[in-house]
Amino acid sequence: MPFDFAALRRHPDVEGDGLEASDAADRLILDEAAALAAGVGPDELVVVDDAYGALTLGSAATGALGIRVHQDLVTGERALAANAERAGLAGEVRSLPLGAELLAGARLVLLRLPRSLDRLDELAGLVTQHAASDVVVAAGGRIKHMSLAMNEVLGAWFERVDVSHARQKSRVLIASEPREQRRPPALGWPRGERHDDLGVTVVAHGGVFAGTGVDIGTRFLLEHLADAVPDAATAVDLACGSGVVAAWLARTRPALRVTATDRSAAAAASARETAEVNGVAGRIAVTRADALEGLPEASEPLIVLNPPFHSDAALHTGIAAHLFEDAARVLAPGGELWCVWNSHLRYRQLLERTVGPTRQVARNPKFTVTASERRARMAGDDDPDGDAAGDR
Repeated sequence: MPFDFAALRRHPDVEGDGLEASDAADRLILDEAAALAAGVGPDELVVVDDAYGALTLGSAATGALGIRVHQDLVTGERALAANAERAGLAGEVRSLPLGAELLAGARLVLLRLPRSLDRLDELAGLVTQHAASDVVVAAGGRIKHMSLAMNEVLGAWFERVDVSHARQKSRVLIASEPREQRRPPALGWPRGERHDDLGVTVVAHGGVFAGTGVDIGTRFLLEHLADAVPDAATAVDLACGSGVVAAWLARTRPALRVTATDRSAAAAASARETAEVNGVAGRIAVTRADALEGLPEASEPLIVLNPPFHSDAALHTGIAAHLFEDAARVLAPGGELWCVWNSHLRYRQLLERTVGPTRQVARNPKFTVTASERRARMAGDDDPDGDAAGDR
């Protein structure tokens, strides 16, 4: 019986109209790799960056055994686990960190093409380093998110890159005959960059937001962050990315202890290395987590956030709403959420409703910085049908 892709869910990730758990690219990757998959044995198939399990479970449903899988987002990892349980395929799936254990001996790697060429470069390098010498990579995506530069990145690591016919606005790249070294030689991953104006060195793995740079929204936030709850003993860098805000806070406030959290494994790894290279690892605890899970209610005086506003390729405010809600849960009464956001998103009303009284700290033609004070909790604050749910 064909696998029922329509039964897949995105939960605990954002769900809603236009946000599907699988698409035509998933089905095309599986179809293009079917002949290759028939020739691999147990534990020889690896799936990387499968959004919610379509590639993994589609393969398991056709008989693949011992599938190793890595998803950058912890929410995707949990969605896959739940989807596998519902499909009765949990026994054939093992989630692992990105590295040697994931890829050792792999003869076929199925990959959803990342939008970041740096992420693709790092992944291709790891495959050629750790997988079998005859490994083949079937990497696909939606044509609107693909570029010829992806062929070039794969071609730097593999002797041969074949391109599938397009189907339903999707395409697959088949990379084979791995090289021992990238051609031409390039810097390895992760990479670092010193920012003397901030007094911080940023370290980043491929695909982390802004890479080793500091995006202009974060820079605008940092210009004003010295005034944020100056007597706080602890703080949280929520959706921390490379960890630049956490490192800056720890360096400019020598007594402060910071928790940095991000749902991305690549971001969490980058934040740990950023903390280490800046000499503040002893005061920064980094976790890969969905928002602020694991932090107790009403515990933190300061949370800092530059919220993402994409869910995969889709523009969606549900992620920000989720982060605002959890910030409201974790903020101590009188504590503040300092947030920078693209002004056109008009988050102030949502912040007022979800967190509490919100003041504008600064504004320029593109960004707004706000500080939202956690109001005293009232009856109904934890009611999922009440205002606290915001626009999620």
